[in-house]
Amino acid sequence: MEQFATLIPLIAMFVIFYFLLIRPQQKRQKQVRQMQSELKKGDTVVTIGGFHGVIHAIDENTVVLQAGDGTKLTYDRSAIREVTTV
Repeated sequence: MEQFATLIPLIAMFVIFYFLLIRPQQKRQKQVRQMQSELKKGDTVVTIGGFHGVIHAIDENTVVLQAGDGTKLTYDRSAIREVTTV
């Protein structure tokens, strides 16, 4: 019984870390994966490097973004941070 009493704080700390750190991070990762899977031609996006562009072409793993001056750059789909509205 004494050993169980010493494990209670350790178990409580794990539960707290799970609900405060691990679970929210998993939710954010799931939302990002869903957003990246729903990308379509014409979406205005921002990359993790801060590049703003419009999706010109898209395939399974890559995205071609077009800048305002017509320049086209190819990125991995995972480099898209967010879809923006203009």
